[in-house]
Amino acid sequence: MGSRVSVIVLGYGPEPYLEQCLDAIATELPADGEIVLVDNGVGPRPAGSAPFPGRVRIVGDGVNLGFAGGCNLGAERATGDVLVFANSDAIVRPGSLAPLVAVAEAVEVGIASGSLRLADAPDLINSAGNPLHFLGLTWAGGCGEPAARHAAACDVAVCTGGFFAVRREVWEALGGFDPTYFAYHEDTDLSVRCWLAGWRVRYVPEAVADHHYDFGRNPRKMYLLERNRLLTVLTDYPAGLLLAVVPAMVATEPLFLVLAVLQGWPRQKLEAWGWVFSHLPLVRHRRRRVQRAARRGPDVVAVRMAARIEPPMVSPPPGMGLVNLALSAYWRVALRALLRGTVTPGSAVTPGSPLTPGSPT
Repeated sequence: MGSRVSVIVLGYGPEPYLEQCLDAIATELPADGEIVLVDNGVGPRPAGSAPFPGRVRIVGDGVNLGFAGGCNLGAERATGDVLVFANSDAIVRPGSLAPLVAVAEAVEVGIASGSLRLADAPDLINSAGNPLHFLGLTWAGGCGEPAARHAAACDVAVCTGGFFAVRREVWEALGGFDPTYFAYHEDTDLSVRCWLAGWRVRYVPEAVADHHYDFGRNPRKMYLLERNRLLTVLTDYPAGLLLAVVPAMVATEPLFLVLAVLQGWPRQKLEAWGWVFSHLPLVRHRRRRVQRAARRGPDVVAVRMAARIEPPMVSPPPGMGLVNLALSAYWRVALRALLRGTVTPGSAVTPGSPLTPGSPT
């Protein structure tokens, strides 16, 4: 690793794996590296706990800034040329930090995304980069699948927020995470903006962390997931892509409301819509800002989008097979029309193709 490395870890609540997380990172850090622990409201440590490794620097005053705001604070206080973000319940395996940083140092790469494994089944994937459905939904890519299926490096639509690296110059050019998101989808937003700026999001299979994954579900989470999904679609998608997905959005939003009723979170779904309508000036302002910074057309994102909604960690609701057939058929037509309008002959962008790094301002 030629660059100075800062690893940023957020702490919130009881944090039963925090000491193990920090110890594993400290073992991997080069001599001039540092660990920045953001105190987002860490609970009291158990009596007799071992001291944190010497290179841990604690920032924050215990106020919960959310995942987005906490990461931004950690990055602001960090001194490294490469910023690595690791979940407090993810245990970095020996030999995993160096390959992640090496990929992040490549000039054409914006974000290097690690390979998260399920801690209770370490030969299975938790996330090998996350798919992005054209309706803005994302999920843990390859979750539950054998890691051997994801042993090759590749470009991915969205990095995994649980373990990724980015050069400081890229982080600052992109403006870091948007604190409006607070939690959930901030990695999606950052990845889409990274692609639009002309950098790649790259999956690094050698960079492994064992994640004590808990999908969980609570009313606040479902509200944030839906609100932030809508915010991403409405502000990150370039005009041609947004126009291509609007008909499908209009058709599927009532279906998502029905699903919310069946699953017991209709109020949170309605609150997500309500937030968007009550914050239209913010949405318009953010859209203008994001699109002004884009250096690539909608094709660079569109060709990496999934056509089917297939999150592996949840059981599909009744009728999902028919919905996916309709979505797939729609997206084949919409994507073909979009590419005809945005890509000149011989310049089509395909997954894995090289990109010229952008120079966002």
